[in-house]
This record gives sequence, structure tokens and C-alpha cells, in this order.
Amino acid sequence: MTNNLSFEIIPAIDLIDGKCVRLSQGDYAQKIIYNEQPLEVAKMFEEIGIKRLHLVDLDGAKKGEVVNQKVLETIASKTNLIIDFGGGIKTDESIQSVFDAGAHMATLGSIAVKNKSLFYSWIKKYGANKIMLGADVKDERIAVGGWLESTNISIIDFIKENLSNGIENIFCTDISKDGLLQGPGIELYKKIISHFPSIQLIASGGVSNIYDLNELKATGCSGVIIGKAIYEGRITIKELKSFL
Repeated sequence: MTNNLSFEIIPAIDLIDGKCVRLSQGDYAQKIIYNEQPLEVAKMFEEIGIKRLHLVDLDGAKKGEVVNQKVLETIASKTNLIIDFGGGIKTDESIQSVFDAGAHMATLGSIAVKNKSLFYSWIKKYGANKIMLGADVKDERIAVGGWLESTNISIIDFIKENLSNGIENIFCTDISKDGLLQGPGIELYKKIISHFPSIQLIASGGVSNIYDLNELKATGCSGVIIGKAIYEGRITIKELKSFL
């Protein structure tokens, strides 16, 4: 039995130097450029009926400050997509600038571990509906800093604490699966949903074909973030369309 009526497809556009790229397992050395014009990609998604976009500033994540704000502004002003934007949001100024540039939600991860008071202050200031919490997981433990840093925080404890502080939107990436096209972390998601049956959990990482989407939906996830599988043709635009 699933805990959601709808299942949202959320394509990811990862940005380096203003271009649409993908990494494998967060490794900047394993970079593939898919398109020089992210707006073209975003418009293509919108044309087939996609409503949401996951925009990741990989330069920003590395630098610790927002870098690809102009791309966000362009996509937000030239499409009607609901955009969540993450990467390099570390200060009051940077989160405000992201909303000013047209993001509907700010995607945050490391800061929820490293500076909880600031993170919780943003939930209070902007509202939980404007914050998307990203939980990067390796061996059921939270990883931070672009996956370079492991912690001893269990994913279950992490989610429990953040739900109690008002968080509503969570996406979870199984790092061991990301960018490898070997299937998503179904067991991890099942475990999370069994602990928190009413959670709105978005899966991320590892999706390799359309069957993975059916499996994630059956697991009870409320949506999925997909990147590489689309860009490498493992899931065709026609298949994607049939799922919307």
C-alpha cells in the first residue's frame, strides 16, 4: 500500500560553468556535458508535461556559495516550472538571492547537519513548504559536503529530528547508487517509509529504466529525481510522457 496518490517525476539539471552536466557518485573528475544550454533542456521537459525541476549548482556546492544564479533566473523567467535549487546556499543572503532569482524551494543538505540553528531559522522565516531537505546516505548514515564527508548520524534519526522541526519535503539519495544506472536504493526507501508512513519521500539516484519508476511508486515514494537515465536515453521522452 502506498502513502501517496500521485507520483511526481522531477528531472535534474546539474550545472557546471552554466552547462547541463552529470557526475558519477559526486566525482567532479567524472563529468559529462550533456547540453550547453540548460534552458533548452528545461523547456523540453516543460513541453512534455513536466511540472517540477531539480536544479543543482555543482560549482556552488564546491565553492560554498551560489554560482549559477543566472541560469536559475533564466529558467525561472522563461518557463513555468516549479524549481527547487540547491548548491552553495550557506548564508541568509544566499538563500534570499535564490528565492529572488525565482526558485520556489531551496534545496539544503549539509547545512542541516553543520548549522542546525541557521537551518531551522530558515524553516521559520520562509516556511517548511519553501525548504527541501536533501539527505545523502551511505550505509544508512548521512554524508555531507558533496558526499566527501561521512557522519555517524543514522538516516532514521536525521529524518525524525527534521520532521519534528517542521520539515515536510525530503529527498533521499543513496550515494552508492547515484549515477551508476544500476537501480535505486529500494530497500533504503522501504525502511524509511516503514518508520515514517506519512512522509513525502522523493527518491534520488540509481534510476536506470522505466520499471524502476514503477517500483519506487509501489514502495510509497511520492516522487523521483531523475538525471542520467534521461540524458543517456535509458528512459525515453516517450516513456517519461506515459508516466505523467
